[in-house]
Amino acid sequence: MAGASGPLSGVKVLELSSERSAYAGKLFADMGADVVVVEPPGGDRMRTYEPFAADQPGPERSLFWWQYGTSKRGIVLDLDDAADRERFAALAGVADIVLESEPPGRLAALGLDYAAVSASNPRLVYISVTPFGASGPRSGELATDLTLLASGGAAWMCGYDDHELPPVRGGGNQGYHTGSHFAVMSALVALLHREATGRGQFIDVNINAAINVTTEAGSYTWLVANEVVQRQTGRHAAVTLTMPTSILCGDGRYVNTTVPPRRPAQFIAVYEWMQALRILDTFEQAEALQAAAQGEAFDVFAAGEDPAIRAKMVAGRLALNHIAAALPAYDFFVGAQERGFQVAIVYAPEETFEDPHFVARGMQVELEQGPGETYRYPGVPIRFNGSPAKVSRRAPHLGEHGDEVLAEWVHT
Repeated sequence: MAGASGPLSGVKVLELSSERSAYAGKLFADMGADVVVVEPPGGDRMRTYEPFAADQPGPERSLFWWQYGTSKRGIVLDLDDAADRERFAALAGVADIVLESEPPGRLAALGLDYAAVSASNPRLVYISVTPFGASGPRSGELATDLTLLASGGAAWMCGYDDHELPPVRGGGNQGYHTGSHFAVMSALVALLHREATGRGQFIDVNINAAINVTTEAGSYTWLVANEVVQRQTGRHAAVTLTMPTSILCGDGRYVNTTVPPRRPAQFIAVYEWMQALRILDTFEQAEALQAAAQGEAFDVFAAGEDPAIRAKMVAGRLALNHIAAALPAYDFFVGAQERGFQVAIVYAPEETFEDPHFVARGMQVELEQGPGETYRYPGVPIRFNGSPAKVSRRAPHLGEHGDEVLAEWVHT
């Protein structure tokens, strides 16, 4: 695509539209690849997902489609039509990457699987993103983002200290996103391999497996120790429950204080912070905090067996809680970050988008959807100093670039 920039500039990606792999295509496109998304006649069903811009339903108004279609070009092909299958094969014949999430066996039946298209393009990196892999005993099972997060173990890890409440599914297609991340990472490695060998390869992304290996300690704790981790409010799931970290601030909002002080300099910073706020004399653990500031750094994982370390951790945690109760959530968040603590304010999604740090970082990108109609989008989540990536264009209208793409890719 003329004028594209970014670390993947010059890479051609042919994407068969699917909700499961759309995020992978977006990451490729926002990093500068020329991504051509292929939709069926009538458009991908993502175009029907609400909410719609200005509450006006229509195939070009879905915010869901807008989000996942940034920086891509679009073409319509009917793969059940012989002529369109030939066009798809011609595009795949000059592509660097094919990205698809079709039911296993469908593209083989159409003569468009890796074996068929790589015969004329041995440098092709062909990525299949499916719920349970392209082959195997579960390959034919149906799934959704919800059921994949449940079967992969991620939902079990998320929820609240009160286990009478059910597990919580992370919002925003996190299961599909996990599969898409593995697709992109695998493709980047495959492109490097191709530079060395001159050959592409087939990449089989099993979304369920990808989720299962990203459950932090959950999966291997069960597989190795045969122990079950438990959900915790706002903190990592663990076999043994830890101290709460979600704290109510002075303005009635919550922050997550994550890891408490564990080094002398951190205890000093907390002690001096309370002095500056004039709340040290109301903190019952002040002496323990001062003692910790004069001691040595410690391993937080040793707290379960060492009462002295546990006492220091408790003093540090209670100190942060004491400060939070005296401040508005945002002031506590900024003050803790300035002192080197990994603290997060509990935002609503729209509040996150308006956070001054994200605004200063350039996460707000304005794109023109039509004459006189501009909307703000979230920017690229990764920064590259040498080859900056960016959200370069709105999502394509249905079939908008068909002739253009065929002329550039096939007929030049």
